Amino acid sequence: MKIAITRLEDKAAGDRSLCASYGHDCYTVSPLRSEVRMEKVAAFVEAVHRGEFDCLFFSSALPAAIVGPRLERWPRVVAIGPKTAEVLGEAGIEAEVLPSFYSRDFVPYLGDWLRGRTIGIPRADVPNPALLDAIAGAGGVVREERIYALTPTGTELALDDADAVLFTSAMSYREARWRPRDGLLLVAIGEITADAMRAGGHPPAVVGDGSLAGTLEALKRHGQVRP
Repeated sequence: MKIAITRLEDKAAGDRSLCASYGHDCYTVSPLRSEVRMEKVAAFVEAVHRGEFDCLFFSSALPAAIVGPRLERWPRVVAIGPKTAEVLGEAGIEAEVLPSFYSRDFVPYLGDWLRGRTIGIPRADVPNPALLDAIAGAGGVVREERIYALTPTGTELALDDADAVLFTSAMSYREARWRPRDGLLLVAIGEITADAMRAGGHPPAVVGDGSLAGTLEALKRHGQVRP
């Protein structure tokens, strides 16, 4: 199967080899582009070096790749998934990994430790009020630094040769320009993306666990039960 995967161009590393391990080919389609705000990056790194945070939370691999190599010291570090932890590891930073690929699990994972602690989160300029409210509700203090913006490319996704399109985030689905067609398998990387697709009138046939590997496993199971 040939799978079109919505990615930022700088987040696609490893997709093709992982897809090949499941017997598929894949390529990147980019409904969004990232615009890094270097002054925000510098401000966040300086705050880390001043010891202003008790914990850093990296909710995707891109901020890990931007911030990680610039850190000379750091507090407790939590990554949303193994890929993000791997990127941090390349910068010499050992990170704990959440038990699932969703930021909603950050507060339950830290539990009572959060009370009175300050959490630093470098992230995209995309609101996540549920996470902020959860941290505050657990007695923590959160400081976000929106170190990059995500803007629509405005380019129609090249899906003519694809057997499936895999949307990797709710925003990548909502901002994508594309044309559904018969025979194109719709895939969501996780439940949040799937909810956005259902709300938009394009319910996915396959829903992953929030990771590419888990989505490919779900696709494998889907293939096994299809008539």
